[in-house]
Amino acid sequence: MSQHKSSLFSATLVFAGIIVGLILAAGFGIPNISNADSPNPPKTGENSGQPNQSTNSNLNMVYALSNAFADVAESVNPAVVTISTETTVRQRVPRMPSFFEDFFGPQGDREREFKSQGLGSGVIVQSNGVILTNNHVIRDADDIIVQLMDGREFPGKVTGTDPRSDIAVIQIDADNLPIVPIGNSDNLRVGEWVLAVGSPLSPEYNHTVTSGIISAKGRQVSGLTGVQDFLQTDAAINPGNSGGALVNLRGELVGINTAIASRTGQNSGIGFAISSNLAKDVMQDILEDGKVSRGWLGVQIGPVSKEVAEMYNMKNDDGVLIRSIEKNSPAEKDGVEPGDIILGVDDNTVKSPTELSSVIGSKNPGDKVTLKLLRDGKEKSVKVELGEFPDELVAGNSSNSNEIEDLGLTVQDLTNSLRSEYGLSDSDYGVIIQGIAQGGVAERAGLERGDLIMRINRSRITNTGEFAAAIKEIEPGDAVLLQIKRDGRRQIIDFVLPRE
Repeated sequence: MSQHKSSLFSATLVFAGIIVGLILAAGFGIPNISNADSPNPPKTGENSGQPNQSTNSNLNMVYALSNAFADVAESVNPAVVTISTETTVRQRVPRMPSFFEDFFGPQGDREREFKSQGLGSGVIVQSNGVILTNNHVIRDADDIIVQLMDGREFPGKVTGTDPRSDIAVIQIDADNLPIVPIGNSDNLRVGEWVLAVGSPLSPEYNHTVTSGIISAKGRQVSGLTGVQDFLQTDAAINPGNSGGALVNLRGELVGINTAIASRTGQNSGIGFAISSNLAKDVMQDILEDGKVSRGWLGVQIGPVSKEVAEMYNMKNDDGVLIRSIEKNSPAEKDGVEPGDIILGVDDNTVKSPTELSSVIGSKNPGDKVTLKLLRDGKEKSVKVELGEFPDELVAGNSSNSNEIEDLGLTVQDLTNSLRSEYGLSDSDYGVIIQGIAQGGVAERAGLERGDLIMRINRSRITNTGEFAAAIKEIEPGDAVLLQIKRDGRRQIIDFVLPRE
């Protein structure tokens, strides 16, 4: 393995040397030099029919890049797996309307059961069968089948999951497996070449390799919750690629392919991968402790609206508004107050609730952090010793919001600023979706952040209280019909509320 990595690195150096040589030749006007004493000097000119030295150099450069990509693909592909899942779905079919009951008599609710198949990818990171993938790939699965590149299939066993980072660790009963070494994603540079490997769309397209560059680092993705540290890439990522490998030209794992930004659900050149450093930390916690422990402040937070920014005489709306504080939480014990605006944590500037959640979530219980706060128009610093994030808590986003855990979404009452932000008129009514939990019911149903929910099962919704009350009336297994408004057009979204 080390010799192969060395050859990859050597090929990359050769490629870099060729580029430098071409730049120097072009920049200083160095002419092509041939050996005049050669018994058969190369012909030049329009009709020579032979490539000149410049053409050969360009071809060598292309061949070097092509070989580097091919070497990486050959090294990584055997350690990327296809994950097939099967989940039992039980659906309650509502009884027929009274019109039909007049003819056929009372009709009770019926229940039907069917199997749902899923497809994803994974990366072998330890030769004894330890595999990294996304939590949403294997979530709620009854059966997991892992297929290797050589065609062998193994049942997959879930070692542990972390929904907040969307990382899962599974294992198969096999030894001496090829692996992808985990690289340091912090060393990546924007513009650096990467390859994405996985099984997009269908099992018949398994071990597909695509290329691109690192477009950005440290991305926060709207609509996703939890701890976020995404790499953005234009390497083609499609459904089924989730859990697959994003590797650099050394053949090192630098990311776990996770999501795309697209209006069609297919690749649009904006893909996201969880950084390898975050994935590695989560994996180590799961393997060593059986769970992931994260820092916890104990605050309910929301974005800084334009109105709040004006009230606090802020230059912009960067920051996080503390709306309420959990009783006996670290924040309460160390003097944080409702109404404080968090501007930063230690040396990190914090611009949004998602950024704050990611920064705090990357810390360990017991870590001490310094919060940069804005209180009563003055900046001050408060030191807080973090607690451990309780398993049963899901952080909320705003005071006039409701976190519906069964659906995996957060909704907020309409405000003037939200109407302006989403282009809604005064006659529009409903609640705005402000957060979508990755892999949750709402995401799977196709709901998006910014959707305006106007009706639930024909009931008009005007505020978060009505929304929560309407959801409570729906039993697990019942069908749910939402009327929403998205991009100025009304749509219907239907799904089934899952059973516990």
